[in-house]
Amino acid sequence: MLLPFVYLLARALEGDSASLSEIVFRERNFLLLRNTLALTAGVLIMTTLIALPLAWLVVRSDLRFKKFHSIMGVLPLAVPGYVMAYALIGMSGYYGFATHFFGIRLPRPEGWSGSVLALSLYTFPYLFLNLRASLLGLDPSLEESARSLGRTPWQTFFAVVVPHLVPALLSGWLVIGLYVLGDFGVIALMRYEVFSYAIYTQYSGAFDRVYAAWLSLMLMAVTLSFIMIEARLRGRRYVRTGKGTARPAAPVSLGRARPLVWLFLTCVYVASIGLPLMVLSYWIWRAGPLVDPREVLTAFYRTTLVAVPAAVAAIVLAVPVVYLTVRYPSRASSALDRLVYLGYAVPPLAFALSMAFFALRAAPWLYQTATLLIFAYVMTFLALAVGPVRSRLLQIGPRYEEVSRSLGHGHFASFMLTTLPLLRTSMLSGSLLVFIMIVKELPITFLLAPIGYSTLATTVFSRTSEGMMAEAAPHALMIVLFSSLFVGLILRHEGNK
Repeated sequence: MLLPFVYLLARALEGDSASLSEIVFRERNFLLLRNTLALTAGVLIMTTLIALPLAWLVVRSDLRFKKFHSIMGVLPLAVPGYVMAYALIGMSGYYGFATHFFGIRLPRPEGWSGSVLALSLYTFPYLFLNLRASLLGLDPSLEESARSLGRTPWQTFFAVVVPHLVPALLSGWLVIGLYVLGDFGVIALMRYEVFSYAIYTQYSGAFDRVYAAWLSLMLMAVTLSFIMIEARLRGRRYVRTGKGTARPAAPVSLGRARPLVWLFLTCVYVASIGLPLMVLSYWIWRAGPLVDPREVLTAFYRTTLVAVPAAVAAIVLAVPVVYLTVRYPSRASSALDRLVYLGYAVPPLAFALSMAFFALRAAPWLYQTATLLIFAYVMTFLALAVGPVRSRLLQIGPRYEEVSRSLGHGHFASFMLTTLPLLRTSMLSGSLLVFIMIVKELPITFLLAPIGYSTLATTVFSRTSEGMMAEAAPHALMIVLFSSLFVGLILRHEGNK
């Protein structure tokens, strides 16, 4: 986990002091920083404008078919960001979906606006899930007290409800912000220069790899700043002083606003789910004989060839880490637990770049191999495997192992006989989660995959960037189908007590 910092720092300090000063303070860096922050701010604002009304409608209003709307609010997670960008680009141009069916030639989406739209339509479910859970747990008596003191519904919402949603907002914003900072596929297809795109162009073009290392360190500094700001802001706690009574809030009637609500929901669902599926179906139909099922299956086989061992390795490493932190809490185990999340917090492109530098300098025999790619996957997504295992181990407790040891078994044998069988379901869930994330992963695969080793993600990106929309469609559809397993996993765990 410390390799990104160590090797990027070593690589960045290779130049002389005069050149380092010129590299760090060049004007282009400030432009990249401004674009990166502007993109992040735009995505956070747009996702909030989508997720907050949607969560309130699902939880607090008298809207019908709430389970359906909950599913539709999470389903966009099945469409990776670069596939969403593919769909938006596939709508435009002379041969696009809009021109063919409606006779309207839309301009090609690009730059800041195109990047914000594509990233927002993919990432708003992260915020929706947090806000929905927070609203479900909010005590309705707080709002009733505000109303009894003369506050209007809007005043109650902003004075009582919104402050209690701050932790959920900060948590969702952090996840979305980290994703935007590390994204590469969307901003590359939309031709918007931010840190991640500049890092890739510097590294792949071999123009100045010292500069690429400095850009990576700058991006990591921005990422850590986001994490520190979020931790500082969520320091305040919002809890009630009494036990209260557990009961659902009375649904608010939509009244005359119901048509506007349905218009809002229709626009969100069509843009986030309907648009990608329509554009993919259109380009697959246009492809016709160009679609080679064997090529799609080959790309999927190559994807699973690295995703399966990475998912297995991640869960094998997650179990001892979780066991140590839960059963033997200490400063050392707490530090180890935080270190696990470091790989997920580091932007994927910076992490991949550090792995490339490490292999070139310390282990050249690993460079451009599937082994290095799998290792990078494991270090990046290990935190995702830790979550389900920790939740289950906290529920199990140490009593089973204590009874086993009292019957003469050793510590390891007791764990294998009693605890491990109870962890199997959560281990399967964690490994499946890692597998699905690897299927959608682009930056790490693009930089570290062996030459000629194309996965579903790299095939979609490379063909879309070259304007080969029809050839990219089947691979994109395959990603969406398998990413839907990720959505199913979220909904399944949400329904479990």
